[in-house]
Amino acid sequence: MSRLVLASASPRRRELLGALGVEFDVHPSHVDEDPLPGETPFQTQRRVTHAKAATVAATLEDASRWVIACDTTVLLDGDMLNKPADAAEARHMLARLRGRAHEVRSCVVVARAGVAQAAEVATAVQMREYSDAEVEAYIATGDCFDKAGAYAAQHREFHPVARIVGCPLNVIGLPLCRLRGLLPDLPPSEPVCERYAGRPCAAALAEPVRRHR
Repeated sequence: MSRLVLASASPRRRELLGALGVEFDVHPSHVDEDPLPGETPFQTQRRVTHAKAATVAATLEDASRWVIACDTTVLLDGDMLNKPADAAEARHMLARLRGRAHEVRSCVVVARAGVAQAAEVATAVQMREYSDAEVEAYIATGDCFDKAGAYAAQHREFHPVARIVGCPLNVIGLPLCRLRGLLPDLPPSEPVCERYAGRPCAAALAEPVRRHR
């Protein structure tokens, strides 16, 4: 396999992909992620992820290199909770999520030479009943501002999640199990799940891989 390209500036995605022990370069796509009029959250996510992969792939001199793009969102009551713009928005998101279940959904696309493969994965997350003081302390760390839903499940001080059903790495930002389904030559992801989540990935692999030209 030729050297991979990660179309993301996310430090968590870089860390998770790097934990597989593969070599890759990072080329953020800077694609506009705002929804178009009339789009559903899922339509926006699919369009944006494909655009990220295609935009970066078009810039590469070596057309044999696979570009990996991923978009992750938090869904609650039909709303997409993306990265908060400020402390007030982060506070509002965390208040809505407190003590409730929601879905973390990712779309993963790998593309090269005009061909794309896509996979989607959803993980159910139950939040604990954290206090207002805990929310304020977490916001003060600044960790919430580059996270969908304004939280990181793996944050050691805040630890906002009570239970995860499905792929835990999807909640962190890159479902390696689904990525390996698109790129079978990648090393197994199970050791990474054990290292980061303390348990094997239990993602439901119901969505088929789709190829587009």
